[in-house]
Amino acid sequence: MSHLTTSAGGTRAPTGALGAGIGVPGFAHPLLAPTEWAELPRCAAGFLPPARPGGGGPVPGAGAVHWAVLNVSNGPGARPDPHCLPAAARVRETGVRILGHLDLGRGTRPFGELLTDARRYLEWYRADGFWLDRCPTDRTQLPATRRLATTLRALSGGHLVFGHGSHPYPGYAESADQLVTFAGSWDDYRWSQVAEWTADYPPERFCHLVHGVPRSHLDEALRIARWQGAGTVYLTDRRAAGTSGGAGDAWASLPGYWDDFVSRIGTGVSE
Repeated sequence: MSHLTTSAGGTRAPTGALGAGIGVPGFAHPLLAPTEWAELPRCAAGFLPPARPGGGGPVPGAGAVHWAVLNVSNGPGARPDPHCLPAAARVRETGVRILGHLDLGRGTRPFGELLTDARRYLEWYRADGFWLDRCPTDRTQLPATRRLATTLRALSGGHLVFGHGSHPYPGYAESADQLVTFAGSWDDYRWSQVAEWTADYPPERFCHLVHGVPRSHLDEALRIARWQGAGTVYLTDRRAAGTSGGAGDAWASLPGYWDDFVSRIGTGVSE
């Protein structure tokens, strides 16, 4: 069983219950995945609480789906996409955050290029924040990442998810709303360990993305997420083609047990 690591080599108690939430790391283009993009509003609408007191519509991010990443063409593309515009709008209307995909290239993308992409997402798709894919994890890249995060917040004030895929240097937690501290296969996840420093933060600060999870192990995967203190999860039986832990096309389509997965979010899974 996975556990929190400590300097003494022992284990620590769980950091908290699994806060109901699904993070969708990026379906395929709406032309290729119309069912997937249609499912998000249906799923979210079925789990959202009533509108805000006094009107104003649903509360963003409060339903079963916390957020969904929009990746038009490894970014926002060169011009507004006529198919992504309505798909993103329908999802946003149900209170789900739409996050623009920004590929940091582990710190190699120029600052100016990233800001251009961010402005396009805001102007064309009314993005509610950003998914910083391939975010660096090492201490030396922290100042540049912090600078980017500060600028993005000044532009939009939106939700920031750092897509590390593994545990980064702890200082990154001060600049993001959420950190993806695991993105990979079920074979790796079931034996994974979580860094000790994560126990200082609530579960809503962390996200786990796991592909290749068999239906028969769905409850077990959710228990691991709960034990490791991840408040946002995405589990799928799809597999990443030719990769070990990378997203590949594993996130492009719905898992075969989508309804079962969604039904378990909110109630948690008992130990």
